[in-house]
Amino acid sequence: MAYKKAKSQQFIFPKSPTGIDGLDDITNGGFPKGRPTLICGGAGCGKTLFSMQFLIKGITEYNEPGVFMSFEEPSDDLTLNVKSLGFDIEKLKADKKLIVDHVRVERSEIEEAGEYDLDGLFIRLGHAIDSIKATRVVLDTIESLFGGLDNQAILRAELRRLFHWLKAKGVTAIVTGERGEATLTRQGLEEYVSDCVIVLDHRVIDQVSTRRLRIVKYRGSTHGTNEYPFLIDEEGISVLPITSLKLDNEVSSDVVSTGVPGLNEMFKGGGFYRGSNILVSGTAGTAKTTIASYFANEQCEKNEKTIYFAFEESPQQLIRNMKSIGIDLQKHIKKGTLQIHSSRPSLNGLELHLLTLRKLIKEYVPTTIIIDPISNLITVGSQDEVRSMLVRLIDMLKAHNITALFTSLNKRTDEFRPDLAEESVSSLVDIWITVRDMEGIGERNRGIFIVKARGMGHSNKVREFVITNEGIELLDVELGPKGILTGSERQSHKMKKTLSDLKHQNEISRKDREIERKRKVLEANIEALRNEFESAQEELSVLRATEELYEKLTSKKKKE
Repeated sequence: MAYKKAKSQQFIFPKSPTGIDGLDDITNGGFPKGRPTLICGGAGCGKTLFSMQFLIKGITEYNEPGVFMSFEEPSDDLTLNVKSLGFDIEKLKADKKLIVDHVRVERSEIEEAGEYDLDGLFIRLGHAIDSIKATRVVLDTIESLFGGLDNQAILRAELRRLFHWLKAKGVTAIVTGERGEATLTRQGLEEYVSDCVIVLDHRVIDQVSTRRLRIVKYRGSTHGTNEYPFLIDEEGISVLPITSLKLDNEVSSDVVSTGVPGLNEMFKGGGFYRGSNILVSGTAGTAKTTIASYFANEQCEKNEKTIYFAFEESPQQLIRNMKSIGIDLQKHIKKGTLQIHSSRPSLNGLELHLLTLRKLIKEYVPTTIIIDPISNLITVGSQDEVRSMLVRLIDMLKAHNITALFTSLNKRTDEFRPDLAEESVSSLVDIWITVRDMEGIGERNRGIFIVKARGMGHSNKVREFVITNEGIELLDVELGPKGILTGSERQSHKMKKTLSDLKHQNEISRKDREIERKRKVLEANIEALRNEFESAQEELSVLRATEELYEKLTSKKKKE
């Protein structure tokens, strides 16, 4: 039986992991084990490299020896071609883990042999498989094997026989084929006898090339049915799966600082929740990059690994500019907590930018990512493509619990009509901060306010901020008769308030002095009245003493 029964009474389909980054996620485990898989596509779409990586990863990661039988490229050319990707075929061959065989098929040889069959190929391939006990086989490409055969009946019979032989041998096989005009392959039969069919495509849209992969069928297993972009770089092939549509990612209650003290005060929690997505939008020159750099600097100071994607400035320029306001990004780069990647958005398509980001996340394992600005990606994709890419990007960051900060350039001055990037991502992000110009009479000032902050209380005020040699400083809110005051109006209001306060203090001082004088007069009057009272009291005492003396003398005389 090709199936094994699990404890949950469900059948588990046996699969061979491909080792290709992202592909196992799409296929739910890899290619069908012990069955043939067809990979077809046009010239230059990566069929040979795809197959070779499947073999090499099987050897290095899963200890499964493999046989690569080529009908087009000689072994030496094939070895040289994949060496630039870090695949050392010669070492694997020396270790008897890999056999690379080149079979040259000529039409003249077929005619001399009479009736065409694949018995010779079966003997040759069977010997190679048995000599190293191979479990993985690649045949590249099938068209070359039947290129000189005109009899369609024999061709179809031998094709069917080849696939049945591979299945009977019990090897996990990849057969590559070229795309046909009306069918997936030129012969139109391989796609029906294969248990798994994958189509590779290399297309150019608006002068931007993108390679895509699609699983046409997969017998006995669920699989992704969309088109998935894949990237060929110095490490081989990486496939970008469309991330989960289920909103079941874990969340954190930890709060990370924004790096700007005044901005922290605008959030009741003192910053952002870890794993949040933050959008900082505004017109040109409103310090979006500066705010992003503050956040990167704050995270690096706490030894949080950070990746900074800059689509407008080179790393050297960004480091120089931020140094002028007291932020030293270079020390974090030397320490290894910060990576700055700069490129033009037109370097790759939208999906390849996303795929590059996914690879860096896997290799560097950052906790913070900054994309500055995300609005530049609009130049390399349509409106629907931008929305799709941003949804997948945010979903991927949420799945890894990465705190992400995006900046977006708003070309419109009407804040109620957001640009495409804002419109696409504003409903997906957790926190939306807007920086804008506040123009007065003959001057331009900057203001910042929080549009939304999910799950966290925040200020509803527009705070003016200035950029000095010491960095960003959020100014206290000054209210006037017509609302919040900024710039010279703020200074004028402060001056008037200072003068008013000074006048008020002077008036209080004058009142204090006047009261002091009145107090002294009152005390003098009280003292005078006291003296007058004491004098009257003394006179009364003298009169009483005189009266008593008189009475004594009168009484004495009467007695006498």
